Amino acid sequence: MSDFATLTGSAPGVFIGITLVLMGGCAFMSGQALAATWRPMWQAAFYALLLGLADRFLGYALFQGPLLSGRGYVLDTLVLAAVSLAAYRMTRAHQMVAQYPWLYERSGLFGWRALGPEAERS
Repeated sequence: MSDFATLTGSAPGVFIGITLVLMGGCAFMSGQALAATWRPMWQAAFYALLLGLADRFLGYALFQGPLLSGRGYVLDTLVLAAVSLAAYRMTRAHQMVAQYPWLYERSGLFGWRALGPEAERS
């Protein structure tokens, strides 16, 4: 087994195809949906845990990968949580600026800042 397969519990193509493309898209959409409905950020991390389980199952069912790989689950879940939380924050930043344009302006991809004299004092 290669070092990558030892670390993830699956081949590089399986990791890219299932974890990054398929489940990464699901994680991105779940982060967007949670932010759009004003849910708390911790729920995005919780759903990433569930997506990590689904990711391990798909690798097992489709490509005969190990189902119970602790390191593989942790790595997959960390990747999916990062995607989900990034999508959550990007959507929340867009929401704040779009919904309250008199209070906030966009500050980068993940943030916003206050407008007006209050912002200059801080």
